[in-house]
Parts: sequence; structure tokens; C-alpha cells
Amino acid sequence: MATKVTVDQFVAAGKPELREVFAGIAAAGFEIAKKIRLAGLSDVYGAYGAVNVQGEQQQKLDVFANDVMMKVMRECPSVIAAVSEEDEEPVVFDKKDAKYIVIFDPLDGSSNIDVNVNVGTIFSVQEKAAGEDLDAAILHAGTKQVAAGYVVYGPSTVLVVTTGDGVSAFTMDDAGEFVLSSEKMVMPEQGPYYSTNEANAASWPAAYREYVAMLVGGKLHGKAYSSRYIGSLVADFHRTILKGGVFLYPPTDKAPKGKLRLLYEANPLAMVAEQAGGAAVYGAGRILELQPEQIHQRTPLIVGSKVEVEALQQAVAGAK
Repeated sequence: MATKVTVDQFVAAGKPELREVFAGIAAAGFEIAKKIRLAGLSDVYGAYGAVNVQGEQQQKLDVFANDVMMKVMRECPSVIAAVSEEDEEPVVFDKKDAKYIVIFDPLDGSSNIDVNVNVGTIFSVQEKAAGEDLDAAILHAGTKQVAAGYVVYGPSTVLVVTTGDGVSAFTMDDAGEFVLSSEKMVMPEQGPYYSTNEANAASWPAAYREYVAMLVGGKLHGKAYSSRYIGSLVADFHRTILKGGVFLYPPTDKAPKGKLRLLYEANPLAMVAEQAGGAAVYGAGRILELQPEQIHQRTPLIVGSKVEVEALQQAVAGAK
């Protein structure tokens, strides 16, 4: 019988200094998964009654997931600060020799909970150098991430991670441990699906409308694409990494700088995509090379297989 390898053991084999960070993330994922699984039997459906810093209605599970993530980060000796979608400012911990900053969306897609659709937790890990200003370390470009990943809560709960040496997946077992289930994951170079909210298409730049029309019309290497859109970022991305294709959230008239958050949505998913052989851009340029200016900065996001992403880059560049 094969030896069971948990996520913290796996990470420790390559980067032992990150073991306790991932042990904390796994513990938080277990608690959140348990609460989601029993959502219909406890008072966690619906709105919390407050609006977060994004101007979005908080769901009860948003608050629960954020509290859980903050608790485990506070207890992790090597984490100096945590940055959450739900909090206006970073939460700084007074810990000697701590160097990691964990940046996260505690429960992406939480409005889908009430209808039992997949949701997820997205996270990025940055490292503060000795003597470096903490605010500067928080705003590192995505190329400086030391780790990233997400948890998708669905028919099974899966934690997908990268520490810069490929992408691996861990499935939560009956004991609540995340056990290695896939190693060295590779995104198909080209896929059969595109994923986007086409209800916004009228307000996209023309290059994006033409790009989607090209996919549907079979004009990208003679391949006609099908639409798959869940409306939960983690779920849409997880399908894309497994099956190939492209997820896109273009700029719109209402949100010309994009809607998704750079630090805790676009950057970690971009790192995972690139480590799996895919690509991620904000239009003509690479997501991971964007220099963040503030923690809740927004960006367009196009992420997926190389063939589709490179075709989008060319379409956007040609439209200028």
C-alpha cells in the first residue's frame, strides 16, 4: 500500500521552512470545508448584514472563513502578516523572526453557497527580506511569490499548490487530511472550452468580443470551442487547469481596470497556471509582472492554456 503523503509533508520535502504555513492552510481548509458541508444544517446561509471593503455584501460564510484563516495565520510562528479580501488593511502580527505574508481570498464565490455551487479559498505567500519594509514586501510583484494555490470545495475538497517547482493536488480524506493525489500537473496546451460572463460582452473592448467570436467560430487552429461558465472563479479555473481552454474576465465600461483582485486572486492563479505550463495576462502583458500599488488593486484576468492566452494577447496588441 502506498505511503500517504500530506500537503505539509510534501512541501517540507522541498521547502521545509514553508511546512508550518501549509499545515495552517490545510487546517483552515478542513474547518471551512466542514462548515460548508453542513451549511444547510446550521445558520450559515445568506448575508451577514455588512458590506466589506470591496463594497460587496458579506455572506455569513465569508466572515467564518476569514476568521478561520486569520486564526491559523496568527498562530503560525513564521507568518508576520495576513492580507484578506475582507479586511481594509493588512493584519500584522508581533512575531520575532517571522518572514512570510499570506494574502488570501478566504471564500471566493461565496454567494453561490446558497445554491450549493462550488466555492474556494485562494492564497498567495510572499516573503519579507531582512530589513525590508513590510508594506513594500506585501506589494511585491507576482513574480516574487514563494508559493500560491487554492482550495476548491466541491464533490471532493481539493487543495492545489505550487512552491515554484510544478503544481500538485491534494484531496481531503475522511480524516480531514489533504493527501497527495496528483503531482506535476500539466495544463493542456490547448483546450475545448472558454469561460466568461458573456452577459457583459456589450461593454467589453472590441478585441475581446472578436476573440470570443473567433473561438466560437472555430477560427483558432480550426477548433470550435464550447462555453463553460460556473461563475465561481476557483471552480472555473480548476476546470481550466484540468481540461484546458481559457477563463477571461475582461475590462468593461463599468470596470475599465478590471474587477478581479491582483494580489489574492489573479497573482496566485497566474503562478499556478504558469507552473502547470499555462499562461496568465491582463491584456497584452503578463499578470505576474504587474507592480501592485495597493492591496485591493483590481485587474482584468485572462488565464488558461498557452494557445488561447497567446491568441488573446495578439488580439489585444493588434487593436492598439
